[in-house]
Amino acid sequence: MSSSADSGSFKPIYFLALGTFAIGTEGFMIVPLLPRMSADLSVPIAAVGSLVTMFTLTLAISTPVLTTLTGAINRRKLLIWSMLAFAAANLVAFASRDYWGIMVARILLALSAGLYAPNANALASAIVSPERRGRALSVVNGGITLAIALGLPLGSLIGDAFGWRMTFLGVGILSLIAVTGLVFGLQKGVGDQMKVASFKERVAVVGNPQVLAALLVTFIWAAGAYTAWTYIAPYLASTIGASSNGISAIVSIWGLSAAAGVFGGGALNDRVGANTVMAPALTLLAMAFLTLSASAYFLTPCEAIAPVVISVIVWGLTAWGFYPLQISRLIEVGGRPVAPIVVSLNTSFMYAGFAVGATVGSVVISSGSVADLGWIGALFEVVALGLLVTTTREAGCKQAVQS
Repeated sequence: MSSSADSGSFKPIYFLALGTFAIGTEGFMIVPLLPRMSADLSVPIAAVGSLVTMFTLTLAISTPVLTTLTGAINRRKLLIWSMLAFAAANLVAFASRDYWGIMVARILLALSAGLYAPNANALASAIVSPERRGRALSVVNGGITLAIALGLPLGSLIGDAFGWRMTFLGVGILSLIAVTGLVFGLQKGVGDQMKVASFKERVAVVGNPQVLAALLVTFIWAAGAYTAWTYIAPYLASTIGASSNGISAIVSIWGLSAAAGVFGGGALNDRVGANTVMAPALTLLAMAFLTLSASAYFLTPCEAIAPVVISVIVWGLTAWGFYPLQISRLIEVGGRPVAPIVVSLNTSFMYAGFAVGATVGSVVISSGSVADLGWIGALFEVVALGLLVTTTREAGCKQAVQS
């Protein structure tokens, strides 16, 4: 199973990352646009938030199922066709004029994204030598980092300037560029006869108690993050009186902070190890969420601007600084031979958490206030922290006994 990647070229990995960049941009860009979509579609903000819930839930459920069912298909062809489907779904969203048309498009987007992302990771792992596998996975998942740093702010600006539908058109065009990169950047035949993990193998990996506990940390962390993130736009409008331009600016700050967090988290992982940094990251994240709610309740809009912006920066840094650390920890716990399976499962658990968080956020703003989002987000992160500390301590004790 040789390829240009094996012979020294790393270019195919970067072409795979083009697709994850398009997916990440679409996944994150919709959140700051929810108020505009709510007004344009004449539906409550909580109903528009369900577009986020449906996307994340569909992706979480469909990813392991579709990846296994399509195991006999050549990976190159599968990636090209799934990215073409992703482009087409964006065009469906762009052309839709009612809520249910957008909902159908979001489901189609999730199905195609859920098929692309894990197979891109699997192919990246297969076409490079074992000692370069970690770097290959970092590059492919780095597409999501670039989406947070560049795609999210750009999508927000396009939505403000030209309307929220144009963001779907923009991502559709970006997806077609990714398809072009896959067609010309991946050699024909790459991924032929590549082994794809079966349901049984995936269940066996999840059956490892340490892996399952780590995946539950991912799930709870993600739920807390999306409880607040899904409704960040109405929160900012209510708490500090932010206009659409102000919301775009703060979302851009969050995106840049998140990108810095991803790169910083990776660097800290290499320098001091994941376990040293993960607990402080979750602690600071919980404190940032608490500050968001406290600012909404106890400060005037003018007084709240500084603590809210600082909290958003800390939120971006810690939430996404945690992400590469968690992947590294999962690979260590599960073992490098099953790294692609673990990374794929982590994606499913993360998006399942996103779905739960978006649903919880919807309930909170429907029955309470956007000011309460931070309290609930912080609660999730405290639970994640408790589970992390407990499982890390247990693993350390077992290693000490065995040695």
